[in-house]
Amino acid sequence: MQYHALSFAREGFRVYLVGYKGSQPHEAVLANDNIQIQHMKEQPVIFIYFPRLIQYILKVVWQSVMLSWTLLLLPKSSSILIQNPPSLPTMLVAWLVCCLRWSDLVIDWHNYGHTILSLTLKPSHPLVRFAKWYEKKCAKLSTYNLCVTDAMKEDLEVNWGVRSITVHDRPPDIFTPIGLNQQHDLFAKLSKSYPVFGASTDQCTRFTRKSSDDHIEKLRDRPALIVSSTSWTEDEDFSILLDALTEYDMCESSEVLPDVICVITGKGPQKEYYSKKIQEHKWKKVEFCLPWLEAEDYPHLLASADVGVCLHTSSSGLDLPMKVVDMFGCGLPVCAANFNW
Repeated sequence: MQYHALSFAREGFRVYLVGYKGSQPHEAVLANDNIQIQHMKEQPVIFIYFPRLIQYILKVVWQSVMLSWTLLLLPKSSSILIQNPPSLPTMLVAWLVCCLRWSDLVIDWHNYGHTILSLTLKPSHPLVRFAKWYEKKCAKLSTYNLCVTDAMKEDLEVNWGVRSITVHDRPPDIFTPIGLNQQHDLFAKLSKSYPVFGASTDQCTRFTRKSSDDHIEKLRDRPALIVSSTSWTEDEDFSILLDALTEYDMCESSEVLPDVICVITGKGPQKEYYSKKIQEHKWKKVEFCLPWLEAEDYPHLLASADVGVCLHTSSSGLDLPMKVVDMFGCGLPVCAANFNW
């Protein structure tokens, strides 16, 4: 959504970016005078003490009120662009505000909300069936629809009667190859917070070395750097990567193979589970780093890595793993789950 905001702002539109507080937005977003960020208030912590179903209901009611309040306080816009998912209550609330303000509702389809819900509940669960019915009905309320793959465009039209256009994701300008100097500076910066990137001397990192004449070169005995990005949800099975690295670690010819540093970025519900599994295993040649990176450091890390890994399988099987596009923009080769474009 930040990339959408930047695209509109560069065309001269005034953009109001609505969302929760979280990680720092891209510097380009913060520096653009045509973009104004509006933060919504998080739900009260007391909600977690209620039963799960009551929690869900309270969360939806809270989000409905906060989103409506935030949107109605903004100046009138010609269009409201939402990304789906999340579906509940975003789609209906945005449509109601559009009706009140005579605005167009534009939905950017990245996946289906009900299929994500079915990962934790059974597809036959009443809540999943309601979510699917709700999403299908709200889809027909939109003025325009965008999607990221031809597969999703076809599915929307055939099964839901919703017409859309495919706008394939492209890597933003910040995702581009970088030189050894920038790589060395990145590793030196990251080593201050994550020792796995550092070395015993100030002139070296685990991957690069600066000579007396400030020339940067890659170390011959450096470890291989694998990078993956995830939201740590059920539609990315990281046991596949852990199993592969376990085999690598136990390989009989491991003495001639390089050590591996595996960096997995992101936040999400399953991060603690996998962090515990990693810590419980005694690794010989593999090290892990699970950082939360600044927006400007992430593309530089991709451009400095040897291999990117994407285990995103999608709950619907129709959406595009954008992280692969970003990796391609940085010139990084990618190992990914098979995907229907």
